[in-house]
Amino acid sequence: RQVLGIALISSRRPEEALPAIEVSLALTRRYSGDENAIIITLENRASCLDDLGRHDEALVLNREIYARRVAMGGAADGIVLAGGNLSSALITAGRFAEAKTLLRDELLPMARQSLGPTHGFCMDTEEWLVEALRRDPNATRDDLREAETIMQDVLQRRRRVFGPAHPKTTWCEGELARVREALAIRR
Repeated sequence: RQVLGIALISSRRPEEALPAIEVSLALTRRYSGDENAIIITLENRASCLDDLGRHDEALVLNREIYARRVAMGGAADGIVLAGGNLSSALITAGRFAEAKTLLRDELLPMARQSLGPTHGFCMDTEEWLVEALRRDPNATRDDLREAETIMQDVLQRRRRVFGPAHPKTTWCEGELARVREALAIRR
């Protein structure tokens, strides 16, 4: 049932995916009790809720998932990814200050120390911070300059690690352009 739910999400059919994911979650809780499997199913549920436009429910669930991943400990990449999903949900909800605090104080230090600056999740975390800085309607010029500096650095690493044609590299180029556009407007 989990596979069915994921396939339906991938096919952009979240309204059909949600019941399959709910069944999978109930079965996993009842017969397995495996915390990691439960969290993975919750992550799929949160993604589905977000796709359905139920952003407030997705935010609550992403908070729970992040807290469970942190409590569980283990691999930093799982915690960073859960934190990234939470930061995205916070940005969608317009909670930019909370997203920036989570990214700066918790996720970035963990990603840099545990994964290293050339790991994809570390660069993703910096990109999430840039997005929070850029999309914040109360961003100052200093915030946008910080976003520009971070994105220039990430773009250099993306080019070096993944190459200039990689989709993440080209996305970074676009994000850097959006940051510079926002800077030009705030002059």
